[in-house]
Parts: sequence; structure tokens; C-alpha cells
Amino acid sequence: MPKNKSHSGASKRFKVTGSGKVLRERAGKRHLLEHKSSRVTRRLTGNAEMAPGDAKKIKKLLGK
Repeated sequence: MPKNKSHSGASKRFKVTGSGKVLRERAGKRHLLEHKSSRVTRRLTGNAEMAPGDAKKIKKLLGK
């Protein structure tokens, strides 16, 4: 049997922690930042945890 390949796009976007949570970056901090307030851009820093339903799909894409 051939090996399963993990989804390369998903592997670049998501990270699975040791306890099994799926982390993602927050959207909206790549461009057009000039008109966004500093308060908004600060809120968008850091990682966020995926919702349980979506996390299940992403783990499948990552082969975990």
C-alpha cells in the first residue's frame, strides 16, 4: 500500500500541539493595515485554537 501524503497547504497553515489542539494564525493581518487601528492589529497577533469541528477535518488533512 502507498503511504498517505499530508496536505501540503494545510501543513503550512496549521500546527498540532502535543495535547492534540490545532492552532491557526488569525486572518486579516497581511495587507491593507494602514486603515486598520493598532488595536485591531494587536488583537490579530498570536495563534488561535481551531473550533472542534474544523479541527477534526484539519487533522485528517495532516494525517494525524
